[in-house]
Amino acid sequence: MPGGSAVVAATIAGDNIPFNKHVRQQKNVSDWIVDVVIALIIVLIVVVVVYPLWFIIIASFSDPTAVATGKVLFWPQGIEFTGFQKILTDSRIWTGYRNTILYTVVGTAVNLIVTIPSAYALSRREFKPRRIIMFLFTFTMFFGGGLIPSYLLMKQLGLLNSMWVFVLPGAFGVYNMIIARSFFESSIPEELRDSARVDGVSYFGFFFKIVLPLSSAIIAVIGLYCFVGHWNDYFTGLIYIRDQDQQPLQNILQMILLANQATNGDNTASMSALQAQNFADQIKFGIIIVSTLPLLVIYPFLQKYFNKGVMIGAVKG
Repeated sequence: MPGGSAVVAATIAGDNIPFNKHVRQQKNVSDWIVDVVIALIIVLIVVVVVYPLWFIIIASFSDPTAVATGKVLFWPQGIEFTGFQKILTDSRIWTGYRNTILYTVVGTAVNLIVTIPSAYALSRREFKPRRIIMFLFTFTMFFGGGLIPSYLLMKQLGLLNSMWVFVLPGAFGVYNMIIARSFFESSIPEELRDSARVDGVSYFGFFFKIVLPLSSAIIAVIGLYCFVGHWNDYFTGLIYIRDQDQQPLQNILQMILLANQATNGDNTASMSALQAQNFADQIKFGIIIVSTLPLLVIYPFLQKYFNKGVMIGAVKG
């Protein structure tokens, strides 16, 4: 066949060869060099990112003196759990965990309930005032009232020393709304709405029955952003909460660290100043583990949604 011989000739000549992932490609020396360089860069980035976390983990249950003298590099030395024992036997830790879990779960739920519907409404072209509303929302990202007016406002609203001061002021995030709006504009085809309209589906029915099931990625991403923000919220408890029973975990851990209980307990009464400081550093490493462990446990389950969500808006169909 003349056509077949032409394809074979083109293939032999190396012109216009289609890529086939099932066929192993020929690599020359320059390709191997590039692959090795890329692999080394990736390994270096992984080490730079992972090693600090690994060091904190091994330092939290290593001998404080060994950590202070630089003997702990890759493996723990003189394993002891005195720092964790000191932290976890403090009843305030469990109160802080309870408060933080409550604030985080309720706050994240409120964020999603407010942000997702508003983002969808602002993504609809037939919603005429959406540009004006978007401008007003965006305006708030550049200007704020300041700390003192915010404190007076929280006081007038009766939100001081209550869980709602963690939930209501940040219930609507403009940045998260913009991300969700971009997702709805680029990932929900208009043809779906036209088909639903033909079937007699209302806007609310279309949103709950079609849009939400197709938006699991953006819901997971926005939920993760809000969850991390609420979990790490330290400033709100510092400014607006005076009742210790209402303090979140981050503020409880800060109080434990500043109180320097390691140097005031009966077990450390005979310590030198250097030993007491080393022990305080061990407690600091333990506090970091205690505060970040829940996030490290939750993130792997949401990673696939997060990877998909960060690409929202990068590719337009």
